[in-house]
Amino acid sequence: MPPIEVTTRDGEPKDTQADTRICGLFENGSLTDAELQKLVDGGEAKGNLKRVCVTHEEGRRVIIAGLGKEEEFSPEKARIAAAAAASRARELGAESLSWAAPEKDGAVTGLVQGTLLALYKFDRFKSKDGDDEEEDDPGNGIRSLEVVGGDADEASAARVVALAQNAARDLQNLPSNVCTPEFLTSRAREIAGAHDTVEADCFGRDEIAEMGMGAFSAVAQGSDTDPALIVLRYDGGGGPHLGFVGKAVTFDTGGISIKPAGKMHEMKFDMSGGAAVLEAVDAIAALGVPVKLTAVVGATENMPSGHSVKPGDIVTAKNGVTIEVNNTDAEGRLVLADALCYTIEQGAERLVNFATLTGAIIVALGHSYAGLFSNDDDWFAAVEEAGRVAGEEGWRLPLHPEYAESIKGKYGDISNIGEAGAAGSSSAAEFLKRFVGDTPWVHVDIAGTAWGMKRNYVGNGASGFGVRLMVELARRSASS
Repeated sequence: MPPIEVTTRDGEPKDTQADTRICGLFENGSLTDAELQKLVDGGEAKGNLKRVCVTHEEGRRVIIAGLGKEEEFSPEKARIAAAAAASRARELGAESLSWAAPEKDGAVTGLVQGTLLALYKFDRFKSKDGDDEEEDDPGNGIRSLEVVGGDADEASAARVVALAQNAARDLQNLPSNVCTPEFLTSRAREIAGAHDTVEADCFGRDEIAEMGMGAFSAVAQGSDTDPALIVLRYDGGGGPHLGFVGKAVTFDTGGISIKPAGKMHEMKFDMSGGAAVLEAVDAIAALGVPVKLTAVVGATENMPSGHSVKPGDIVTAKNGVTIEVNNTDAEGRLVLADALCYTIEQGAERLVNFATLTGAIIVALGHSYAGLFSNDDDWFAAVEEAGRVAGEEGWRLPLHPEYAESIKGKYGDISNIGEAGAAGSSSAAEFLKRFVGDTPWVHVDIAGTAWGMKRNYVGNGASGFGVRLMVELARRSASS
């Protein structure tokens, strides 16, 4: 089945051909429809966010969806309300939805994205039989969404971004025996093939070594699966030259410093930053955002073997910095170090990297915020605001000379691990800072938000976090 169709129209909400129409209700608010208002007056329908009430009119299903407090309305609240309504409609067997959009900024974006993200399914590896009515159905039966009173361009753009985020979730959810560096390379070339404005370059093990990427090569040397440095170049005809960098460790065992077995299966998600970067480029190109963008993804496995990098080994990064590899499970920063150097070499003027980098960020921020670190206050403010508007928020954590001191090497310039149990996320950020120089840079640690967010429109699984932020950042950079 094709992705869910999204349309807009003017006119009365009741004049829809959809089998299910959805009305939004603010807390202590009212509805213009007298019959539906009776449900509000009787207390059955409430405006509390995520609250839904189901009724019928003239053979059509009607869902009254709570929008929360009117003064607190935002696109994010619209995503949450739309997800609650879409999930209930799916349970009831709906095939088409019609939302009456509230007259609020960003409402259409939130309603479209919340619906499409909530209806996402990943069942590629589920066995199917002839009795399965949901086979190949992207929304358990829901095939279309109509937004009444919505701007068509806004709805179309929101759909593009939501589909890109769902595509990133697909990459995240694939098992590591399928989603290899070669698989991500194929996806990058597919994106480039779909857009005249995008070019792809993909480099293998020997080329990575020849480019002087000793840190990246060290991580990759333990695996029989070849690594890939994946580069997408987008030229939208204007704006600054942005650099998006993603960590894509397609499976992370920890290497010689091996991880506990308990949740190691989740380490297929260690490529989430790279997945978000790839699919954000696809959305930015589809929208024709007038910026210049170089996106770089370092893709590899981190495996223990007879030829793995060992604790205590010293490697040399692309910029000549020598690194003591004192914990092979702190591999993501090694991959990113060389990728950041390369991106700057390609002319990027402002950098953002996305990585599931540290478990410490989950201790600090849980699954609600990404961790943000930056060497430039103005660029940080731009990234933070883009994330806030997109509903992918981050919280700034500090860089400090004492954290930089904690990664000072005994035998090399720096160590890839700081003091045990002390400011792990900040010391990791200080490590990355050594590879960006004076280029404005923001490091986004998404270890807590790539999965496990518990937002009702993405649930506990893969979230595709970062796609909306990057698209919004590109748009804002183009207009600045």
